[in-house]
Amino acid sequence: MNPPAIATRGLTKRFPGGQVAVDGVDLAVPGGSVYGFLGPNGSGKTTTIRMLLGLITPTGGTSTLFGDPTRAALTRVGALVEGPAFYPWLSGAANLLRLDAANPAADPASARRRTAEALDRVGLTAAAGKRYKAYSLGMRQRLAIASTLLSRRDLLVLDEPTNGLDPQGTREVRALIKDVAADGTTVFVSSHLLAEVEQMCTHIGVMRTGRLVAQSPMADLGAGAAARVEVETSDVTEAARVLTGLGLRDVRQASGRVGAEIGRTAPEHVSDLLFKAGVPIRGFQVIKPSLEDVFVGLTGEGFDVDS
Repeated sequence: MNPPAIATRGLTKRFPGGQVAVDGVDLAVPGGSVYGFLGPNGSGKTTTIRMLLGLITPTGGTSTLFGDPTRAALTRVGALVEGPAFYPWLSGAANLLRLDAANPAADPASARRRTAEALDRVGLTAAAGKRYKAYSLGMRQRLAIASTLLSRRDLLVLDEPTNGLDPQGTREVRALIKDVAADGTTVFVSSHLLAEVEQMCTHIGVMRTGRLVAQSPMADLGAGAAARVEVETSDVTEAARVLTGLGLRDVRQASGRVGAEIGRTAPEHVSDLLFKAGVPIRGFQVIKPSLEDVFVGLTGEGFDVDS
């Protein structure tokens, strides 16, 4: 069995003065996954990423990349942390050539080929000669991701790659991440935008105040949360009486509607009893908890859900 792309054990960062930014985090990022690293601002995501990349030293715990110590595996990793930085008066291609020249392992003879391939990969071939300062935000983020692809990478670590983008730029970056992952590259993407993570990630980890409070495949994250039945009716009182009589928990009434946790009760049994009780039903649905519901329950606060 191949080792995880990222694995940490008790990873901790304590700053001078006693502030604990990351507290005993155990990450397990499967190879080939798109792993969404979620959490409110200030939850410890960026500090964790900096430790994973060897940019700051942990005060406790261990981390490995592909089973090797971090520094031994960094040549297999591309990273974008806290936004791109390029020369505004140079073209996209010229910026990438400068970055490529800074890599002592890169062959100068093939620099232009690598640059052209990276630009093509992110859909910027037509804008290769355009000055960076004239790039849109989406183009700038794509160029930043291109810089991580100048050499073959087995892992991409992207910190808030859609931060500040308009909807079109966000879609461009999302599609690019999916494309990179389709080629077998593991992508570890930190974000506070729930909608983006939900659309592109296969696995997820949720941070809260420095701790990892959940970690699982995306499909399993809400498995333990309770589904609810919701009834639209003009007789809320009688509908609530029927739901309570069935033993359903957390019965709630509102104007024109009543709901409860359905548990293991069959929905058709609920609707049948409502009909027999003479409750007029305008609408009936079973609502599974959304990822937003799950995350709010885990963190105690909301997430940005707009893209």
